[in-house]
Amino acid sequence: MSSEYSNLNIPVNRNRDHILGPDTAPITLVEYGDYECPYCGQAYPIIKQIQDYFGDNLRFVFRNFPLSQVHPHAQRVAEVAEEAADQNKFWNMHDYLYERQQALDDMHLEKYAKIVGLDLERFDKDMKNHIHVPRIREDFLSGIQSGVNGTPSFYINGTRYDGSWDFDTLVQILTSVIDYQ
Repeated sequence: MSSEYSNLNIPVNRNRDHILGPDTAPITLVEYGDYECPYCGQAYPIIKQIQDYFGDNLRFVFRNFPLSQVHPHAQRVAEVAEEAADQNKFWNMHDYLYERQQALDDMHLEKYAKIVGLDLERFDKDMKNHIHVPRIREDFLSGIQSGVNGTPSFYINGTRYDGSWDFDTLVQILTSVIDYQ
């Protein structure tokens, strides 16, 4: 499960991270992801299945790792997700973005903000001023310092996981974490 960079540089923290699941869960799965990355798009429904399968035994954490050199909309889309977080709608937007990965230009992002129920005046102001860039940069740098070199990158209970992330393999690995404890 480990590599030369084996641990998260910044531990999971409910006050800063986007978290689904209880703090008492025996498994914490952290994903460093990019909303425009096709591999993250493939992982998205698998992670949803994993969440359903493990229920309260899993705490899922999402951190931004926009690969802006490869994905031209990645940074802007991460900003939209963070704006949604500020308006208490992160997971609604997170899902909406992954489910519409082929349409991430500004026109669509504005439409998604409206559909998800964001305050559009605040959305427009905050997006224009790029107020979420420091937070995204913090996630990105923590990923670099933790050994992330592509997306999606996963950490299980703080340790980097470099194996396959298909459903059956992840269930087997995560079950072994519970059995080990």
